[in-house]
Amino acid sequence: MSTRFFTNIEENTLFNKLQGILYNIPNIHSFDVLVGYFRASGYFKLRPYLDNIPEIRILAGIDVDSLSEKYYAQGQQFLTDPQETKDAFTDRLKIDIEQAEYDNETEQGIFQFIQDIISEKIKIKAHPEKKLHAKIYIFKPENFNQYSTGSVITGSSNFSKSGFGITRNPTYEFNVELRDYDDVKFASDEFDKLWNEAIDILPVDVTKIKDETYLNDSFTPFELYIKLLIEYFGRRIDYDPANVDLLLPDSYMRLTYQAEAAIEGYEKLMRYNGFFLADVVGLGKTIIASIIAKKFVYENGYHSKILVVYPPALEGNWKRTIKDFHIWNNVSFVSTGSLHKVIDGKNLNYPNPNEFDLIIIDEAHKFRNDSSQMYEKLQTITKTDRKTPGTNGDIKKKIMLLSATPLNNHPSDIESQVYLFQDKRNANLPTIKDLQSFFTPLKDEYDDLKKEKVLDVKKVKLIFDKIRDKVVEPLVIRRTRKDIENNKEYLKDLHVQNIKFPKINPPNKVDYEFDDNLSKLFDLTITYLTGFDEEGKETNSIGYHRYRAIEFLLKKEDRERYGDVESISKRLSAIMKTLLVKRLESSFYAFKMSLDRFCNNTKHMIKMFEDDTIYIAPDIDVNKYLNEGDEEGLEKKINEKGGNNLIYKREDFRDNFLPQLKLDLEYIEYLADAWSKIEYDPKLIKFLNEIKQVFLNKKYNHSGSY
Repeated sequence: MSTRFFTNIEENTLFNKLQGILYNIPNIHSFDVLVGYFRASGYFKLRPYLDNIPEIRILAGIDVDSLSEKYYAQGQQFLTDPQETKDAFTDRLKIDIEQAEYDNETEQGIFQFIQDIISEKIKIKAHPEKKLHAKIYIFKPENFNQYSTGSVITGSSNFSKSGFGITRNPTYEFNVELRDYDDVKFASDEFDKLWNEAIDILPVDVTKIKDETYLNDSFTPFELYIKLLIEYFGRRIDYDPANVDLLLPDSYMRLTYQAEAAIEGYEKLMRYNGFFLADVVGLGKTIIASIIAKKFVYENGYHSKILVVYPPALEGNWKRTIKDFHIWNNVSFVSTGSLHKVIDGKNLNYPNPNEFDLIIIDEAHKFRNDSSQMYEKLQTITKTDRKTPGTNGDIKKKIMLLSATPLNNHPSDIESQVYLFQDKRNANLPTIKDLQSFFTPLKDEYDDLKKEKVLDVKKVKLIFDKIRDKVVEPLVIRRTRKDIENNKEYLKDLHVQNIKFPKINPPNKVDYEFDDNLSKLFDLTITYLTGFDEEGKETNSIGYHRYRAIEFLLKKEDRERYGDVESISKRLSAIMKTLLVKRLESSFYAFKMSLDRFCNNTKHMIKMFEDDTIYIAPDIDVNKYLNEGDEEGLEKKINEKGGNNLIYKREDFRDNFLPQLKLDLEYIEYLADAWSKIEYDPKLIKFLNEIKQVFLNKKYNHSGSY
């Protein structure tokens, strides 16, 4: 299929398209470029192909908002100072040079670029009164007319390495090449009109760049040494803990460990598009995140928009802190349960998802499950490209994840959270590109180990060691209180500020005793609940068949409808068994309530068989309807829901299912009757006594209040 459209996928890049035109269209006399973002690094990548082009003009857009801010009070809509327009452009160019890859090819390209401007090989202008976001590349012969060959490319690509599609992880671009005379002429006329309105970037302005960057050849040895440090350590060299003080409100304590976390966190944020701030509770994650957010506003621009996603209980803390940091106008707040307000476009209090530049997610461990609706909504917000690119042309959102427990039980915990800012198959971590291929075998291995009767802890440790080394290490900042106390500089800060971490004493054992009658009943109950006697031998017990109905379906198609019915039934019965044992050990009252509900639910299932109407409805609280005697409402709800919510007959189940249910009921009723006669709880009595003797005793309660 032939098309004039092209992206930057594989070899189909703007750079290759420009090469093809410059090589194959004869007698190109002029090359005009109109772009919102012009990068010198993009120019000297293309420069080798421009030797034979006599006339090159580049018209670059300027971020008028940032330049005209100081005139806002006077009501001026646009900047009209030509000198300030030139200064803004050359300042941006100096940053390009300073941040370019430091190699001989790059340096020679920069020298060539400056020489081209001085010799007027190219002419550059900047437009002072328009936000130029258009991208147009025009090629014309000397006497351009309707009978000659010309070409114009337009689309989304800026004049930069990323826009050309020649960076390691180029942005997705969409462009089209047009060669019809009317199209080329229209583009050329528009360019000429804007060019005539623009401001010259004179050779003297660019010569100044050479004097103010490392291209200057008059540096002292000490200055060269400083340059070496800058190149080796990156932009971190610009900041030390003292510099972060400028971002802190006056009333906040200056703590080195927070300052260093902010510096390192910002670097990770910009390098990987996101990171985890996983300090333990009490070290000030909210403050560190706010420092980073304020620094982001300074560097990305005052137009930056930030979204803070918080649990409802932390709303006040976040809003107070953001207000203290004086970035209130840059921040929107939304609770974890209200993410739809950002997405649906109906709530005028929130910008559209693509308008946010930075997302801060507190208690990010709530988003471990990538199949939940809450996760899907958050990912929609985080993975939508930014409407306004960063100062380097980057359109990826930046994501801060705050959680003391980013990785809890399963490898997928941290995998899901990483996908909020990294691509599954195109990551930019130091040693991993395909995250999905990295995590899949580790998850499978972990699941297999969990199925074993005895967990192989060493193998589990090896799995998490790999995740730690490959994923956690580059993306996570985590310090414990012990880490802070073991660092002399951090500890000095704590002493100066008179900060003391509370010391938590180890738990004290408190013994309580059963009488003979209660002891025998407790042991018998454990045997009936677990299926093992006091000597650890298997014995007759409750089979939890109320929660295993799908396991006893006769027809293969009915069983397959619910998946692996044996595994599902086993898990459900195990959950119920664990719940009852935990209730028994924690509170006799809670256990009796749970036992009564279990008895009642089992009776409901037996009655369904007697009525020859068995409800299997995973998405509906069947027992609630049956407790209310509302079978008609239950059947109506099942018909509305559909899917796997169905009504079966007695003949659809194996013959041994009903007898097993009735046997379970005998055990349950026996226990319920026996426990109904127990009207005391030795653990509760002992607990209440300890509260009076210890917690309410001023001798032990150092605060002296209760």
